Amino acid sequence: MDTEASKEEQIRTRAYYLWEQATDPKGTPDEYWEQARAEIEKETPVAEIAAQTASSAVPSSKV
Repeated sequence: MDTEASKEEQIRTRAYYLWEQATDPKGTPDEYWEQARAEIEKETPVAEIAAQTASSAVPSSKV
């Protein structure tokens, strides 16, 4: 599973958890998704983000 798909699955799971835990869920799915995305990005270590960015920016050389 690639990193983007994995991150999307984490967000989806967290958004569902947030919705499920809401005592009076009045928010829209987009609001729960955005809250989940923000929480996960806040938890992601800066070094991990840098490594992901660097690995996707450097083309692989095939010799």
